[in-house]
Amino acid sequence: MSRKRMHLAAHFPGVNNTTVWADPESRSQIEFSSFEHLARTAERGLFDFFFLAEGLRLREHKGRIHDLDVVGRPESITVLSALAGVTEHLGLAATVNTTFNEPFELARRFATLDHLSGGRAAWNVVTSSDAFTGENFRRGGFLDRADRYTRAAEFLEVARELWGSWTPDGLPRPFAHRGRHFDIAGEFTVPRSPQGYPVVIQAGDSDEGREFAASAADVVFARHSSLEEGRAFYADVKRRLAKYGRTPDDLKIMPGIGVVLGDTAAEAQERAAEVRRQQTSPQTALLTLEQIWGVDLSSYDPDGPLPDIDPVADPALTQGRTRRGDTVAIAEKWAALSREKGLSIRQTVIEAGGRQLLVGTPDAVATELDEFVQREAADGFVLVPHLTPGGLDEFVDAVVPRLQERGAFRTAYRGSTLRSHLGLPDPVRKG
Repeated sequence: MSRKRMHLAAHFPGVNNTTVWADPESRSQIEFSSFEHLARTAERGLFDFFFLAEGLRLREHKGRIHDLDVVGRPESITVLSALAGVTEHLGLAATVNTTFNEPFELARRFATLDHLSGGRAAWNVVTSSDAFTGENFRRGGFLDRADRYTRAAEFLEVARELWGSWTPDGLPRPFAHRGRHFDIAGEFTVPRSPQGYPVVIQAGDSDEGREFAASAADVVFARHSSLEEGRAFYADVKRRLAKYGRTPDDLKIMPGIGVVLGDTAAEAQERAAEVRRQQTSPQTALLTLEQIWGVDLSSYDPDGPLPDIDPVADPALTQGRTRRGDTVAIAEKWAALSREKGLSIRQTVIEAGGRQLLVGTPDAVATELDEFVQREAADGFVLVPHLTPGGLDEFVDAVVPRLQERGAFRTAYRGSTLRSHLGLPDPVRKG
């Protein structure tokens, strides 16, 4: 049986505490040179695509702008259009919200990016239901949470109708869509792009999110970091594909991970501990715990014990940040971990609340990544470096060659489009 080859993508670090801004090597999150450096590094490493997140409003905590957001959040498609001119093979993925956009306009922008890049565009489809973000838009807060996936599914359906509306001979055909969320008709202004449809990415762990991914996505940006959790998620999502006439190879599952390397295992662990300390300042530790407990904890010592008070369910203390789920259950889990290991507030947040880090020598990291793929816990990974923009350099120089040596990763790009990199079928033309 031949060895499965993994897919790799690079996420440009955004405004969050997992990015170590205090490091001397950290650079701007706004200047084009930062985006260019990370994208060129990813292409040098033969990655499938470069991924940008989205931020439609600066987050607030206890009624104040969250300090980590004040550097700003550039618009993704504009940045990726510029990167199309300085890369040749790398896929270009933008996160764009279906709640606060319209199908015609967004389909036109993605089709244009696909033309500009020669078939390398991708769309990470996300939703929003909170009124806080919606205040920046004319329909602020209008969408019920229960409707977010139904609108997203119809939005994507309309976009694909538009992308497929031109004939093989290059002539536009009229389109008309009558649905619950959209009622539009006319002619699409952009000819069919090199990929037909941009690659569709989805990130969502709820049951409805998994179903949406199985029905419509090409890539899932997953969050499961342990091997067993990954295998369970992988099996669950892949089994849902058949009902939509799709095969397991039609959807790639790629969890996000950070990587810390060292010449020895001990050195890697020491470096990882320092990264986690830098990611979780005393102030960040209290802020994180407040999001879980739902109350003001500013009077507590970050190096002292966890609060001996009950958490408040579904708090509104923080605005503009994705909910962590059942905060009461999370608080109970964190409290148990703190008691078991005698951890302070900061130590608990570092151990339980941070992004998953894969830590070890280049050989050990390559082995673990390969195991995830061979044991069907993932089809690949989205690398989330903790430094901007050079956080991917060491991985590309040290880990990628070891993956190639064991036949777990490509040694050259063999196609020109992102679909070809991912081994995805061409879209079926309708009509």
